[in-house]
Amino acid sequence: MTESAWLRGAALYQLYPLSFRSGGGQGWGDLPGAIAGLDHVAALGVDGVWLCPVYPSPWADFGYDVADHRAVDPRMGTLADFDRFLAAAHARGLKVLVDLVCGHTSDRHPWFDASRRSRSGPYADFYVWADAAPDGTPPNNWLSVFGGAAWTWEPRRRQYYLHHFLSSQPALNLLDDACFQAVLDNARFWLNRGVDGFRIDAVDFFAHDPALRPNPAAPPADEPPLKPFGRQIHVHDMLHPSIRPLLERLRAEVDRFPGRVLLGELSSQPGAAARIAAYTAPGGLDAAYTLSLAKGAFTAEAFAAALTGVDDPGAIAWSFSNHDVERAVSRWCPPGADPAAFNRLLAALFCALPGTLCLYQGEELALPQAVLGREHLRDPFGITYWPEFPGRDGSRTPIPWVAGAANAGFCAAGAEPWLPLDPAHGPLAVDRQAADPGSPLAVWRAALARRNTTPALRHGALRGVEAAGAVLAFERVTEGTGVRVCFNLSNAPARYQGRTLAPLEAVVA
Repeated sequence: MTESAWLRGAALYQLYPLSFRSGGGQGWGDLPGAIAGLDHVAALGVDGVWLCPVYPSPWADFGYDVADHRAVDPRMGTLADFDRFLAAAHARGLKVLVDLVCGHTSDRHPWFDASRRSRSGPYADFYVWADAAPDGTPPNNWLSVFGGAAWTWEPRRRQYYLHHFLSSQPALNLLDDACFQAVLDNARFWLNRGVDGFRIDAVDFFAHDPALRPNPAAPPADEPPLKPFGRQIHVHDMLHPSIRPLLERLRAEVDRFPGRVLLGELSSQPGAAARIAAYTAPGGLDAAYTLSLAKGAFTAEAFAAALTGVDDPGAIAWSFSNHDVERAVSRWCPPGADPAAFNRLLAALFCALPGTLCLYQGEELALPQAVLGREHLRDPFGITYWPEFPGRDGSRTPIPWVAGAANAGFCAAGAEPWLPLDPAHGPLAVDRQAADPGSPLAVWRAALARRNTTPALRHGALRGVEAAGAVLAFERVTEGTGVRVCFNLSNAPARYQGRTLAPLEAVVA
């Protein structure tokens, strides 16, 4: 048993600081606000916090376009504020994971500024550069996730650079030893400050085919995909076998600091279960998650497949909601279902799963997806594809803290929130739910408490996974004791082993 094994069975709270709480009077969240909200997080019964980026950034992708890996954006606070946040979390018994964005930077990062100016020098090979095709077009047909070509021309260098997301997020060349050593040095900076580990962003994009071969076209679909990225089979622009050795080098660096962990984010590309197994094998990540399940149907078959698709289910991290997907209560709740019943089912199911749990802020309040008009969008992904795809802003709106207060207590009365608060969220504010023993918040606290006090649910092996129509059932077993769980995922009665389960009923016994 390694010291980093604490992550297996742990529950993390994903704190998206821009929308968590403002402590400085402005219309966005910051580190002082995050400190002010830690008592609420600790009262949930989680083991730690995954803190999304607070690095200096132009906020083109709201922190995931990093301009300096060793500082705090002045709009979010200072390094001293970060140290206070870390100390406050540790004082409450909470571990802290921070986002480590290894695969790309902002185009305003000093590394890129140097790399784009010359094909020689210490930073020349820190990014992925390629010559134009003879006719001046990009070197191949690779596409950006956010739309358009994955290549942008840089006139000063007279080459194209690769970007898997926004053109302002150039891809790092992690196979360049100096580049990857600089990434490791950045990790060490935060480990020396006392963080308990990292959530590693976009692992599947770390490496690509060095020959830059074009991707084949995806088979024709009955309805063409909305996003051009879906028209290709992504066998050359991502998912390269050299990713695993990179993770091993990162693991070796992190292991110099006992008890520190690595949680990886994988893409939704086919084969995610196999990649979880490969990346979390000894010497790699401690756990990994994919949003494939969150983007799919809420069915017993889908959950059973996810539970049985990896030989070691304890290596799976589960994320029902996230800053990149629609909130689960809006995405999965069956039409006509009682929202309170669905929340109880979701909490019971989430807390019965093996592995690591990632609870997204606001999920404990059963916040529905916010509905925003085009004029309020900030997410470039949503702006590009509006209205067919409204983007990610609806899951990123501010947390309501005080019912009836200006801006629901998220920020000062005179400030304008960076995203509008949905009127439907006000009655679900933290203060109102904390005082109600029957609230969604009380349900989540009770579910997490049961997991924490039931060894089989927290650390038990997984046995007997079944998908029987709308019913998902499995057993968690440890030291000769077991807990059998079954869930009716539909809004209609369902039969299982001679028993009728009520709509959305959860049985944990």
